[in-house]
Amino acid sequence: MTIEDGLQFSLLKEPLVRYRRASDGETVGASLPQLFVALGEDEVRDYPALRPHQRHPWHAFLVQLAAIALHKAGHATAFATVDAWREALLALTPDDPDGAAWCLVSPPERPALLQAAVVGGNVADWKSQSFAADEIDMLVTSKNHDLKGSRARRSQPEDWLYALLSLQTQEGFLGAGNYGASRMNGGFASRPGVGVAAVGLPGARWVRDVAALLAARARTVEALGLQEVDGLALVWLAPWDGLGSLSFHKLDPFYIEICRRIRLQEVDGAIKSHGTGSKAARIAAKELNGMTGDAWTPIDVEGGKALTITAGGFTYKLVAELLFGGKYQPPAAYQLSKSAKEPALVFIAQGVTRGQGKTEGYHERRVPISAKARGLMVSNQKDQLERLAKQRIAAISEVNDLLEHALILLFASGKSDDKSKGNKAKASKFADPFERAEDARFFDDLNEELDAADPAAQHLQWLLALVARAEAVLKIAFDAGPRNGVQKYRAQSAALSRFHGGLRKAKSPLPALANHYREISLQRQENSLDHA
Repeated sequence: MTIEDGLQFSLLKEPLVRYRRASDGETVGASLPQLFVALGEDEVRDYPALRPHQRHPWHAFLVQLAAIALHKAGHATAFATVDAWREALLALTPDDPDGAAWCLVSPPERPALLQAAVVGGNVADWKSQSFAADEIDMLVTSKNHDLKGSRARRSQPEDWLYALLSLQTQEGFLGAGNYGASRMNGGFASRPGVGVAAVGLPGARWVRDVAALLAARARTVEALGLQEVDGLALVWLAPWDGLGSLSFHKLDPFYIEICRRIRLQEVDGAIKSHGTGSKAARIAAKELNGMTGDAWTPIDVEGGKALTITAGGFTYKLVAELLFGGKYQPPAAYQLSKSAKEPALVFIAQGVTRGQGKTEGYHERRVPISAKARGLMVSNQKDQLERLAKQRIAAISEVNDLLEHALILLFASGKSDDKSKGNKAKASKFADPFERAEDARFFDDLNEELDAADPAAQHLQWLLALVARAEAVLKIAFDAGPRNGVQKYRAQSAALSRFHGGLRKAKSPLPALANHYREISLQRQENSLDHA
């Protein structure tokens, strides 16, 4: 820690960020310039202190910051040395050549990292104080059940960095004076992190995404009316009195925002925070519905709004739509190259579900993109993948419906379709886990069909296996059904009959499967006649 004119915990000079080195697994500390060099050399394995919900804000920050510095310096690729990165970052804050804007702690009248200068320089009347880094983080949990608050009483500078970044770039609306970030569809929405990465370490993804941002810069400027030159990129550089908002159109397309008035201070060797409310959002972007040019946010084209993650998270239905469908405009970080040299890729989706005054879980999903799927996507044949995915989604839905109806009949003792609340609740206890299990294996199964020598035969085998898994769930539920002798056998027989009858009926929702069953039945009849 250095103390120069009240400047402490400098990210430009001090090794405040810990990462595990890929080559030997050793944990080392790094300044931002040192970390950028390590990422460029793909030497970063992970960050020990980074919490799951902070992964995307941290990655986005590192990518945006590098892209801003490279564009300002007129470079298309990452610098190779620590000194070059330090010089490029310092050049972004010409009014603070001593690096105050890169320190976690600086005098209140000056900017600090992710903290705007306080007009008047006085935070004594800022009533919100925190002594643990996780207290300022964006997570709001019900009665502390999901994730305990105020645990990080011995917070290190990097803990404050991650929590501050999480707050300033992905927080939502939390009552009067507490406005949310601009890069989401409203105060109760969420900032998603959707993109494609090379299979491997964080450095490869960082390099890829920096290049993606630089390539998309001109398009973003033109589409949204942002500033190509001299736009505000580091929003914390502008002093903030809490009364007015910044014009969105005065920003750089790669802008890194802040949404709350907060300042860190050093007290007896430890960090504490002071916070207060504001009369307006920091950035005037409410009417944009989250369509800010964020490199990791898909846009609902027809709805004219950014993707919002619901409590269900990144389900197989949503991910299939994001990967193959036409509803969402892919963000810059989800662009596939036609180059045969591009390595194996994985689709990544991350984000926290927000509610009114609460959060409803962190969601993350990674889906490998097979060579066949990538080939179809880059050759403008996504419709084939979309059609196949929709067929499978519809099949799962139909089998799940048949399973649920059979379960309801089971719990009604096989007498009638008694869809009372109790029977439906019992049925859901078995049917819902079935669909979740299919969700988990959906893309692995899909890739098997794509890579199969005979896709039609593979699809039929998948349908048969799907039915077998549903029937197994139904039979497991027998133990929860009627126990009386007569009722037990009647209920089980009726449930199985309903399930298989629905698959085999003339107007089966799964005609390929129904035809297969009919062919098997005809073969058996022919074999019987031959033996007779």
